[in-house]
Amino acid sequence: MSQQIRAQQTPGASINPLLAKKPAAGIPSFDTLPDSAFIREAQLVQSPKRPDRPVPLPFSGPTLWRKVKAGTFPKPLKLSKGITAWKVGDVRSWINTQSVAG
Repeated sequence: MSQQIRAQQTPGASINPLLAKKPAAGIPSFDTLPDSAFIREAQLVQSPKRPDRPVPLPFSGPTLWRKVKAGTFPKPLKLSKGITAWKVGDVRSWINTQSVAG
């Protein structure tokens, strides 16, 4: 019976419980966030670390920062020394102006 249980576990889980699959963290969708919420770069653009996560912007992180520097994308707010984020309402406004202009 112990062989049956081991066969159902994730490989390596019996050796190291840290290798067992963990449930995915519940990250709210951009569409469900209020305009007053803050959103970070990893939630705005596609990350090579999480290619399956849906994001609202169709470009990369470096392009995002080029657009900020050029003044064609809203400037982020510095929430603390290591935390930079955008207001969701500002990003939604920018997306709406892009769809009207294009």
